[in-house]
Amino acid sequence: MTEQKKTLLRGAKVLGGEPQDVLIEGTQIAGVGPGLETAGAEVVETGGAVLLPGLVDLHTHLREPGREDSETVLTGTRAAAKGGYTAVHAMANTFPVADTAGVVEQVWRLGKEYGYCDVRPVGAVTVGLEGKQLAELGAMHDSAAGVRVFSDDGKCVDDAVIMRRALEYVKAFDGVVAQHAQEPRLTAGAQMNEGIVSAELGLQGWPAVAEESIIARDVLLAAHVGSRVHICHLSTAGSVEIVRWAKSKGWNVTAEVTPHHLLLTDELVRSYDPVYKVNPPLRTEADVLALREALADGTIDCVATDHAPHPHEDKDCEWGAAAMGMVGLETALSVVQHTMVDTGLLDWAQVADRMSHRPAAIGRLAGHGRPVSPGEPANLVLLDADYRGQVDPAGFASRSANTPYQGRELPGRVIRTWLRGRPTVVDGNLV
Repeated sequence: MTEQKKTLLRGAKVLGGEPQDVLIEGTQIAGVGPGLETAGAEVVETGGAVLLPGLVDLHTHLREPGREDSETVLTGTRAAAKGGYTAVHAMANTFPVADTAGVVEQVWRLGKEYGYCDVRPVGAVTVGLEGKQLAELGAMHDSAAGVRVFSDDGKCVDDAVIMRRALEYVKAFDGVVAQHAQEPRLTAGAQMNEGIVSAELGLQGWPAVAEESIIARDVLLAAHVGSRVHICHLSTAGSVEIVRWAKSKGWNVTAEVTPHHLLLTDELVRSYDPVYKVNPPLRTEADVLALREALADGTIDCVATDHAPHPHEDKDCEWGAAAMGMVGLETALSVVQHTMVDTGLLDWAQVADRMSHRPAAIGRLAGHGRPVSPGEPANLVLLDADYRGQVDPAGFASRSANTPYQGRELPGRVIRTWLRGRPTVVDGNLV
């Protein structure tokens, strides 16, 4: 019988607490505490780095199949590992759309083959993301991929009857509908947040009510049918208040915020740089502050990257023709440290809750988001929280480089990532 590999992490700050030793044996955590000793273990001197459970992203665009010029499952999961993620949920707006058991199984098998992190496909709510006919929700759930999250992300399920039926259907197997909240008739031709800046620039505005009206409708529908609804990339102060109200009623509503909506504002659009063009759009400083407070108090459950890679030509063009979206897997933890930890709004244990525990729970993802405790799977990320450096997309593992943070100084650097005890990143480099 082959002896299991042992790794001893010396002096790690588990969830940012006092330095402890952590023993990894095989695929599991075997011990946590001061002064651990074990013969034959590889010893990693952490220097007091922060140890967190592996991050879980509820909202990743891996682009495969169909847009491999932007990203693939291989390059996207490599980027995820470098960002400290051990699991990602791959959105359904691929070509072909992930609206059948066959497509979601293809994505799931590619994730298993490459092995940099676990890939849980998100199934489409409607056929072809067209919003007219429910997709094969049951078949996708019953497939090898075991889909539990369904979303037409990139488009809104704007038909209330279709949304109700989807919520009723997924209730049968404890699934969740993740809604891209955007009333299409209020955002036709919209280019940026509707407000002072859009008026001054002469760009068609994207009103906050286009998001808020859909969220209000959907939390009421979820309550009516007794199902679970998750709000994707919540971006306005008004949306926060609606979700807070729904939760006060005891309804099964969850929500996510992206790192870029925690940091960037619509003032950046004055540059006309398409790297800042995103859906939903960058909002105002007041919205940013409301989102931070809501993430801190738990109204917003989790951080999700909405990692949206695009090839160079789709961003290196005039604003009106540019694609919407930003890459985010490799910078998410740094942005959260900058906006939430360094500002005192969250501690590292709460970061683990918002970026690992809660997203895993929402996605019903077994083996992830677990405590850093003996007997738990060794899905872990080690972070040098004292590091400060400029973002350079030339070092990204992603196939795309459309980051809004190029040249910006951000804190924190992922040193190591482990997936079930196997290192995927060592000294900041992919294994």
